[in-house]
Amino acid sequence: MIAVVGGLLFGISLLFPWYSLGNFHAVLNSCHGPDHDCSGWNSLTILRYPFVLAALAPAILAYIVVRGHALAWPRGELTAVVAVIALVFTLFRGVVDKPGGPPAEISINWGWGVALVGSLLILAGSVWRAQESAPRRKPPGVL
Repeated sequence: MIAVVGGLLFGISLLFPWYSLGNFHAVLNSCHGPDHDCSGWNSLTILRYPFVLAALAPAILAYIVVRGHALAWPRGELTAVVAVIALVFTLFRGVVDKPGGPPAEISINWGWGVALVGSLLILAGSVWRAQESAPRRKPPGVL
């Protein structure tokens, strides 16, 4: 359930303002002008679709857990990988390389923080599920 809540937060965060534009010359895709906020959906042209898929991954994990499907890997492991990728891209687009220009006039907004919390919740919930369903290993020399 933790991962599902994180997926909902992460998906809804794309509709919230991720970036704020500082002055008249700041441009971010379709967002222009001073004191303007740009949502994650409008500012992330290519990454919006992988982010939607990452937000759906916990729901797919919940479906697999509820139905009791047999998998070749521990349940939640693939969702954890997707969550790490979403977390890295969220951090990259918020801290390392903000979209638009000039870079000094674009700052992150509260929607980016919601996305960060959502991706962390997806990661925490899926890692917890992977640890619960992983086979228990015995130490060497024990039959």
